[in-house]
Amino acid sequence: MKVLMLSWEYPPRAVGGLARHVYELTRSLVKKGVEVDLLTAREEALPYEEKIEGVRVFRVDPYHGDPGGFTAWVMRLNLALLEKGASLAAREQYDLVHAHDWLVAYSARGLKHAFNMPLLATIHATEHGRNHGLHNDLQRYISDVEWWLTFEAWKVICCSRYMEKELIDVFQLPRDKIRIIYNGIDLEAFEPAPGTEKKRQQFAAQEEKIIFFVGRLVREKGVDTLLDAAAILQSQNIPLKFIIAGKGPEGDYLRHKAVELGLQERVAFTGYISDEERNLIYHLADAAVFPSFYEPFGIVALEAMAAKTPVLVSDVGGFDEIVEHDVDGLKFYAGDASSLATQLLRLFQEKDLAGKLVRNGYKKARSFSWEELAAQTIGVYREIISSHVKIKQQETLFSQRNPISAGKPSRYQKH
Repeated sequence: MKVLMLSWEYPPRAVGGLARHVYELTRSLVKKGVEVDLLTAREEALPYEEKIEGVRVFRVDPYHGDPGGFTAWVMRLNLALLEKGASLAAREQYDLVHAHDWLVAYSARGLKHAFNMPLLATIHATEHGRNHGLHNDLQRYISDVEWWLTFEAWKVICCSRYMEKELIDVFQLPRDKIRIIYNGIDLEAFEPAPGTEKKRQQFAAQEEKIIFFVGRLVREKGVDTLLDAAAILQSQNIPLKFIIAGKGPEGDYLRHKAVELGLQERVAFTGYISDEERNLIYHLADAAVFPSFYEPFGIVALEAMAAKTPVLVSDVGGFDEIVEHDVDGLKFYAGDASSLATQLLRLFQEKDLAGKLVRNGYKKARSFSWEELAAQTIGVYREIISSHVKIKQQETLFSQRNPISAGKPSRYQKH
């Protein structure tokens, strides 16, 4: 089985969680015998071609021209992806095209029709969900492209029951076109490095409890709710240190808000951090908090569980499916700072609660292995390939029985 996969980001180029998902999925597929060629965008100093853990990675530079904003860049990227994909498909025998999100929709659809290959799409999030509706022309355009990709796809993979419902409600996709495959976690990647505890003083005083958030600083991640909860907890005489890692368009606003709330001594904004730094802080933290308003899956909850850190999440999206309240994590009402503050107080005041959450959380994280999720993905590949082969056989049989449709002369045609 040979797959041509398209993703606009792939490590070390990573904007959000999509890059990590594609990296883990592709290398797990290769381990199970699938040949994977990956097309992605290139950054300066990265090679155009290389092999990473068995995956052949091909990077392209978007076509030059007037910048014209993000959507124009996406279009130029798709032209480059289509050109490279066509050169590969002309000499390789791919069984299908696998596209991740709307940013590669045009090139994926072009390859599907040019080379008569079935198309599989994975939708990681929707513009409608991220913005709680569509409020301007750009959002409507992106949503239209997302719908178009799901329409062109043979099957659509999403990461949770929550996302399945969203695809049905927003795009009117038939349920039998959707396959749910959760994201996975690599437990070994979250094992603590030697001497981790000795580094605690870099981030907080010995008596302070560390509360950790990592993610993009965008509205849907709800970091302002965390800051409001921090302001509430200031009066409880519990020494706390909030570490907020990540970057994004909300960064300046959140820093300003922290100062307005008098939290400048309690909150540290780290900016972008590496995976190694992220894992270090997970292991040092007394709690990991993720107050999202919108979360299709919520891989960060599994990361915290894998790192044996008590996790608190808002009751939305994939978080609501992953975390069982009071068993392997704590939930609070999305956007409700008082609810979050209450759950943090419980964690710090109730004896043995943190230990129970850590034990059960780690056990749950073990059940989300990439090996199993790759096997499920291969099952979808086989389903699509089998259906595509049957249709091609039917078309061949039809053309043999109907020479007019096959372009062959017959007595019914005019000469």
